[in-house]
Amino acid sequence: MRPKPPPDYLANYPSSLTEPVWRLIKEKRLGEVLLRKYPLAHEVRSDKALYDYVQAFKNQHMRNAPQPSKVGFDAKLRDLRQALGTHTSIVRVQGGKLKNKREIHVAALFREMPEEFLRMIVVHELAHLKEREHDKAFYQLCCHMAADYHQLEFDLRVYLTHLAAGGEALWSSPAVDLPPSPKTDD
Repeated sequence: MRPKPPPDYLANYPSSLTEPVWRLIKEKRLGEVLLRKYPLAHEVRSDKALYDYVQAFKNQHMRNAPQPSKVGFDAKLRDLRQALGTHTSIVRVQGGKLKNKREIHVAALFREMPEEFLRMIVVHELAHLKEREHDKAFYQLCCHMAADYHQLEFDLRVYLTHLAAGGEALWSSPAVDLPPSPKTDD
C-alpha cells in the first residue's frame, strides 16, 4: 500500500496566487515570509482560554446563535479527518425533552499559531452554528465576523502547504531545557 500524498491545500486557487508560493518553497524562503507577516503566536493555550475566546467572538458577532456547550483543542482532529476544526450537534433525550448540544473542536495545531489563524478557524466554526453548508450565505457570515477572512484562509493554506512540503513549524515553543532537579538524600 502506497502512502497517501499530502493534501494540496492550494488546489482550487489560480496559478497567479500559487506560483509565488511554490517558488518561495523551492527557495526555502516561505517560512521567513510568513514570519514577517505574522511574527507572534497567540496566548490561547488551554481549552478554557479557547472557550472564552470563542464566547467573546460569538457574543460580539452572533448574539442570537445557539450557545456551544463545549469548545476545545483536539489533538486527533487533523490526523483522523484531515480537518482543522469541527462543529457537531448532538441531540440527547433528557426526561421527556430533546436537548441539542453543540460542540466546537479546533485542531491542536492551532495552539501555536498566530492569533489571525486561530480567529479564522473560530469564525469558520462559529458560522456553522447558523449556516450548515459552505455556500454564499456561509462565507458572507464569515466575512461579517472577519473582514479579512478570505486572505486569512489563503495564508493558513499557505502555511499548511509549507508544513506539508517539509517546512518547520514556525510558531512552536522552543524546547526548554530545565535544570535537573536537586537530589535529596532521605
